[in-house]
Amino acid sequence: MEQAGWKTVRRFLPYLWPAGRPDLKRRILLAGLFVLLAKAVVLTLPFAYAGAVDVMAADGDPALWVGIGLVVAYAGGRFATVLFDNVRNMVFERVGQDAVLSLTQDVFARLHRLSLRFHLSRRTGEVTKIIERGTKSIDTMIYFLLFNIAPTLIELTVVAAIFWTLFGWELVAATFVTVIAYIWMTQAITEWRTKLRHEMNELDGQALARAVDSLLNYETVKYFSAEKRELDRYAGSARQYARAALKSENSLGLLNMAQALITNLLMAGAMAFTVWEWSKGNLTPGALVLVNTYLMQLFRPLDLLGWVYRTIRQGLIDMAQMFRLIDTPVEVEDVPGAPALIVRQPSVVFDNVSFGYEPEREILHGLSFEVPAGASVAIVGPSGAGKSTIGRLLFRFYDPSSGRILVDGQDIAQVTQESLRSRIGIVPQDSVLFNDTLRYNIAYGREGADEAEVMAAAEGAAIGPFIRSLPDGLETQVGERGLKLSGGEKQRVAIARTLLKDPPILLLDEATSALDSRTEQEILATLDRVSENRTTLAIAHRLSTIADADLIYVMDAGRIAEQGRHAELLRRDGLYADMWSRQQAETGPDAEALATEGAG
Repeated sequence: MEQAGWKTVRRFLPYLWPAGRPDLKRRILLAGLFVLLAKAVVLTLPFAYAGAVDVMAADGDPALWVGIGLVVAYAGGRFATVLFDNVRNMVFERVGQDAVLSLTQDVFARLHRLSLRFHLSRRTGEVTKIIERGTKSIDTMIYFLLFNIAPTLIELTVVAAIFWTLFGWELVAATFVTVIAYIWMTQAITEWRTKLRHEMNELDGQALARAVDSLLNYETVKYFSAEKRELDRYAGSARQYARAALKSENSLGLLNMAQALITNLLMAGAMAFTVWEWSKGNLTPGALVLVNTYLMQLFRPLDLLGWVYRTIRQGLIDMAQMFRLIDTPVEVEDVPGAPALIVRQPSVVFDNVSFGYEPEREILHGLSFEVPAGASVAIVGPSGAGKSTIGRLLFRFYDPSSGRILVDGQDIAQVTQESLRSRIGIVPQDSVLFNDTLRYNIAYGREGADEAEVMAAAEGAAIGPFIRSLPDGLETQVGERGLKLSGGEKQRVAIARTLLKDPPILLLDEATSALDSRTEQEILATLDRVSENRTTLAIAHRLSTIADADLIYVMDAGRIAEQGRHAELLRRDGLYADMWSRQQAETGPDAEALATEGAG
């Protein structure tokens, strides 16, 4: 096993021998005791079998009851090994499940700590597959390392001692040469197969990612009649996977044939040697049974050893991938000993903030502005000006490359992320819901909220009548990403969720841009009510939705180009006035007539 393999094993061992869990450690030791008991019984069984044969082959009247006693002891020993093995599994099961649980929790927690950059660049299907394969490998690794490899080494040592004592060094030497040849050949072919398995994993992950991506974008596929295109794209990956799987299965057949050749050569040689010694009067017929039984018992784990090695090798690859996922650097970390954010006057200040998603492409250039406590402030600007980036920085999904962001005079980089996000509510442009009930999605705003609080939030978001009209009410399933609801209904659920959270600072990120005009006006009226007595920062593209804001900042190319109230900015006849004129023209009578003509 190469260094990377040992590194993975060392990384995995703390989950097998967990600190602070003496109950699990006792279970491991007890399971080890049952392993030794089972192996002791297995190693004495051939003597009972051989003894019965010798009794039956003896000259004169056979010792009937001695032979029967040996046969009964042999059968009892076989039952005892099954008993010990299953009791061992029952004792150890808790350890394996706890190890799997601990590791999966660590991975899940780590994934939620990783930055938005990671989740935007990763394919969900691939991440899911890595976690699934990695966690499945844990239980297998534990079982094989403790209950297959270690007992096999014990059995090999004891069999060598018995063979040396009863038959001489020749049989011991032949057994060791065979075992070494078997292990070398198994490792060589398995390394080749491992490369094939790695290729299979990559292609399997790619096929799954394409399938998940296609199904998540089901509506887009239908819009463009691209079902065949998506099928061809998925089938391409699936065909590559099938070819790799074919190579892998053929290589398995080759490995099995090579293993069988080596073990049967030893069996033929050892039994021929025993018959030869019997012919010279040195051994009894029972010796042939003894040699045959011991070699059969030894070959059983050796036959499994090939499969075990392949499984462990693949398990190490799968676990290494999962550990690499865990080791992905966390881009945004709390500073050591960071205090919680305390908000008394919910103001927001961007102080000379610069940021770019890539070092060579800066989005914000020394951006500075203030949202006073209790005020309603809007940020507008053309596409690509950096408006949405402001929201991501405020929630600290990213840290600015320079400058500071202050909430109530406190640098958000110096407080805990959890406390920061608990004080800010958001109604995003695309309100993505969980594939669960309306109750779950609204109650997500605050853990532990009861039904009365959930319905009060729903009424505040003007979605209460809609919920009451549904046969299942709050228990209505919304579908994956909320696809069973209209755009306006999803937005109202998002507003209700934020109302239940009851934050002092509210961020409206293009909250109505995906809605029709009538729904937009209804949602705006709701948002006006929700924004009362809160500090509100609205990021908008449609200027008509923020015309009554206390202060409007106009962004252009990552900088504040203008600021003021709506009427004041129109009088300046600058960028804001130009944007207003263009949007008014787009929604004017000529544009409406043109749209009607095009639709006809």
